Amino acid sequence: MPAPKQTVRRSLLVTSAVLSSLALAAPAAVAAPKPSGSPSASPSATPPASMSTVGGARLGRPGTQVNLASGVPVLPKDVTARSWIVADAESGDVLAAHNAHWRLAPASTLKMLFADTLLPKFPGDTRHKVVPADLAGIGSGSSMVGIKEEETYTVHDLWLGVFLRSGNDAVHVLSAMNKGVDNTVEEMNEHAEELQALDTHVVSPDGYDAEGQVSSAYDLTLFARSGMQKKDFREYASTVRAKFPGETKKGKKGKKVRESFEIQNTNRLLAGDSDVPVYQGIAGVKNGNTTNAGATFTGVAERGGKVLLVTVMNPEKPEHNEVYKETARLFDWGFKAAGKVQPVGELVPPKGAAQAKPGANPSGEAGGSGDGGSGTGGTGSKPAASAPAADGSSGIGTALGITGGLLVLLAGAAFLVNRRWPLPDLVRRRPRP
Repeated sequence: MPAPKQTVRRSLLVTSAVLSSLALAAPAAVAAPKPSGSPSASPSATPPASMSTVGGARLGRPGTQVNLASGVPVLPKDVTARSWIVADAESGDVLAAHNAHWRLAPASTLKMLFADTLLPKFPGDTRHKVVPADLAGIGSGSSMVGIKEEETYTVHDLWLGVFLRSGNDAVHVLSAMNKGVDNTVEEMNEHAEELQALDTHVVSPDGYDAEGQVSSAYDLTLFARSGMQKKDFREYASTVRAKFPGETKKGKKGKKVRESFEIQNTNRLLAGDSDVPVYQGIAGVKNGNTTNAGATFTGVAERGGKVLLVTVMNPEKPEHNEVYKETARLFDWGFKAAGKVQPVGELVPPKGAAQAKPGANPSGEAGGSGDGGSGTGGTGSKPAASAPAADGSSGIGTALGITGGLLVLLAGAAFLVNRRWPLPDLVRRRPRP
């Protein structure tokens, strides 16, 4: 598409997003009334007739939105998710979507917003001794990493527990460090509004099923895109396995010994499973599964110089690992369609991005220190390395990868109508352990 038309199209989309924000921001900012699509014992199988138009009018329509034309591959027929989206992570173009703004229970994919909100607050080497109150209020049947009372953990340990094991215990400890669950929920809702994720209402910071807690495939994709601007977020999201501190016990000679145990990422496209191979070019981000939400997942992957984000919410097909299988099919389609298909909408920038000065915060780091907040300063964690990209580059330029802790970022930090919101340059990643 010629540059002038591209600029006009994006201007219209951003204008549409701003108008939608004015209409929706007020109810989103307060303790919102139960929104359409709130989780219940029997969630509706029918999307609302009209939804938010943030990112473009077509994204507010129910059903599948895609511009099929000559040379554009047909969408996979075996995708049963209630809602999904395929977007270009760098340009923000939405290549295709299905009920993108349907407000549904998000499950642990909401932890992406939790991490994006809290990661900048605590350096990774900060130590915290867990007290009983830190673990209060964790929902029955929650996923846990195995945090013990009266034991001391670093913030780095806790974030490994959040990203790899989706540990609600780790979320609650970090929330306690952040002046409590209620304060954390309030800050998450404020951050969602800043990101223009207006379908989202947070009740529980860990994504545990709660009355009125909702998000959408569109919003979850915004959270992933925002989080991946942060070096430590990228590194945690791409870690396959790591060592986690265990319980302090007395050794054979009566001395106190604290051993560690291995934890592995539950993102099956990153770690693999018996029926799901590691996806070529995958670099995160987060999965979830609860009774109301079903299975949810947002992933980021790179092939041939293209970086895509895919979010899938609640596949209806009751197959093992179905959410990952459907995500992989949509990734495959997106990489074939990229550069051929006209977008149906756009991922909008945060409200404050347009006011950012070019070159501001070029590091993209979080945690309050020059090395990304010591986000991966601990030992034992192993960053992921995807399978070789489909173009046979043996991982050259794999999405948002980690190589010896060195990352090169795209120049400029401002989002302009005709300029990409910067993501890290694509770099070679270390071999899979």
